[in-house]
Amino acid sequence: MAQSQVPQIAILGAGIFVKTQYIPRLAEIPHLFVLRAIWSRSEESARSAVEIARKHFPDVECKWGDAGLEDIIKNSSITGVAVVLAGQTMVDMSLRLLKAGKHVLQEKPAASTVDEAETALTHYNSLSATLTHQPIWAVAENYRFEPAFIEGKKLISEIGEMMNIQVIVEGSMNNSNPYFSSSWRRQFVGGFILDMGVHFVAGLRMLVGCEIASLSAMNSHVDKTLPPPDNISSMFQLENGCSGVFVMVVSSKSPKIIWRVVGLNGVLQVDRGNKDGKHGYSVHLHMVDGQSKSFFYPFSGVTDELKTFLSDVSTANLKKDQSSNIDPRLSFSEGARDVAVLDAMLESGKRQGALVQVKKF
Repeated sequence: MAQSQVPQIAILGAGIFVKTQYIPRLAEIPHLFVLRAIWSRSEESARSAVEIARKHFPDVECKWGDAGLEDIIKNSSITGVAVVLAGQTMVDMSLRLLKAGKHVLQEKPAASTVDEAETALTHYNSLSATLTHQPIWAVAENYRFEPAFIEGKKLISEIGEMMNIQVIVEGSMNNSNPYFSSSWRRQFVGGFILDMGVHFVAGLRMLVGCEIASLSAMNSHVDKTLPPPDNISSMFQLENGCSGVFVMVVSSKSPKIIWRVVGLNGVLQVDRGNKDGKHGYSVHLHMVDGQSKSFFYPFSGVTDELKTFLSDVSTANLKKDQSSNIDPRLSFSEGARDVAVLDAMLESGKRQGALVQVKKF
């Protein structure tokens, strides 16, 4: 793609994830875009991220504060913006940029509550009445782009009718984790459960290809170094009638993450772990006739979702029609469905395990 045709983008946010994930992953695909600016509320924060980025993008500009944000909003050559801010402010910032006609890739979670997601979608859907085109609103949920889940989704039909599902998440959110001291995550509704949990719900929904209809959950707060709750045990039922369990421990001394689907003809399991020094996922398929398959896929979801967003923005910029096409895996609605499941679990926990219907998007 010619340099004049690639989208020009900006990043709002200069925290850990921008420095350790966005900048390195974007550096792998510099031919697909031009990084024009990195913005943060403070000059110091913005400069620290730009210093890292300039090793790969020497022309990136440093922006901060209200004036810097206005510069980005009013710059018509910047057509795409990645919003990587505190969870409490992302939706409002995304809508502000969308109203200015910018295509947005917002970090997960899509919203802090189901109510916020519903209101945001209403505002977004009304934008077409005020703009010549409806800009893309994407939510970055990299699990939907991980090859392990893409392959697992293809294999699920081989195990026959689903009988039971188990998702076991024993996380490692302790003081050695760089996100442990993140203030916005500690002040978030549901603490780390919502911020971390949407990944695992996304993996579950991707594998089974069916929505969760209802659930019951019990929550607890055991580790007082973490915000409440730090444990969830939930029973859920899919719209196809299959039931399962979702168990999440925010911090475990022996981390483990497993998705396991039991069918009439076999079992499909996805494990997160390491192989040959690479971090990723193993996919195991065990059939009733004794045959089995195993694959390992290193992490690549963040890079693949960035590629997809940039491709969608490039197409939208060329077409300039009323509606912009987006890969369904990136849509705000898809991210909202992940939030809806966690929101229902948190609500059920508050009501001592009462059955809660999951909001549909």
